[in-house]
Amino acid sequence: MAGKPLAPEAAATSPGFEQSLAQLEALVSQLESGDLPLDQALARFEQGVRLTRECQGALSAAQQKVQLLLQRGEDITMEDFDPIAGGEPGPAE
Repeated sequence: MAGKPLAPEAAATSPGFEQSLAQLEALVSQLESGDLPLDQALARFEQGVRLTRECQGALSAAQQKVQLLLQRGEDITMEDFDPIAGGEPGPAE
């Protein structure tokens, strides 16, 4: 979508991020309740660690994208971000 102005809905997060964050919050509530047996608590903790890493990765990619947009100054356009290419934007579809 090269050349398209930055829209409010083009936020740094995606539905996958929000879903992962909601799952993480639910896991934290379950663990804080103290009602889970040890094996279930450990399984929930492992799942929470995985979700935390996913969320951190998504936030890191969003932060890099925002930095790229801000570095371009006045002519801000949306481009696909390719974290594998070292922060260089890829061609927009």
